[in-house]
Amino acid sequence: MALAIRCERLLREGTVRDQSELARLAHVSQPRMTQILNLLHLAPDIQETILFLPRVMEGKDPITERDVRAVAAEVDWERQRLHWEAIGSSG
Repeated sequence: MALAIRCERLLREGTVRDQSELARLAHVSQPRMTQILNLLHLAPDIQETILFLPRVMEGKDPITERDVRAVAAEVDWERQRLHWEAIGSSG
């Protein structure tokens, strides 16, 4: 999430020309950069929650990046919140 916010700032400020340049600088594919930037479509409260999730010191993260991408794919913030709650209760 923090990376998505940082990338968006670089684009907005004109530090990088476009998403393709961002992908090259980050050494990721353009589709991967799209996945990263799509996190910006999350409802603001979900973004904040993600930013302040506790660090997992052992074992697997209870919420995967794939889970988060699925939430971000939903355009309606209320539906995102329902999906997010379902992930949290199952994780």
